[in-house]
Amino acid sequence: MQRRHPRPGRPGPGQESVWDYPRPPRVEPSEALVVVELGGTTVARTTRSLRVLETSHPPTYYLPRAAFVPGVLRPTDGSSFCEWKGAASYLDLVAGGRTAARAAWTYPDPSPGFEALRDHVALYPGLVDRCLVDGEVVEPQPGGFYGGWITSAVVGPFKGEPGTWGW
Repeated sequence: MQRRHPRPGRPGPGQESVWDYPRPPRVEPSEALVVVELGGTTVARTTRSLRVLETSHPPTYYLPRAAFVPGVLRPTDGSSFCEWKGAASYLDLVAGGRTAARAAWTYPDPSPGFEALRDHVALYPGLVDRCLVDGEVVEPQPGGFYGGWITSAVVGPFKGEPGTWGW
């Protein structure tokens, strides 16, 4: 059974509601310290990420390729298509004896309006040891299909939870 009319959570001080995010999505710079860990090591660190904000989704963080430790990103098979951003290519993350298969994606030639995503990489926080935003451990967006990052700064409900496919 699909929930057709979600009740947006009420944001508190310093919080955002994902129901105030636009559709089509918006890309905005972030100066938050973003850290990604895999295999017991830090594989990426930056204060120059981009957030993609879309109605009903927690932010997805896109990190500059230069934020990743050399050799951590490995191209892999497969692709997908986003109606807004275009064709995505997938990457494995490899570090500390671990491989996070298809844990990351990139838009080599993003659609008009999303050119800022070129040379940036997003990843599924649930497929690595952990992701942090300004020191807070991120929760992955529910469902495993989307790559949103949930922190205490955002309130839902979030697309991806049971019954939300039709949102």
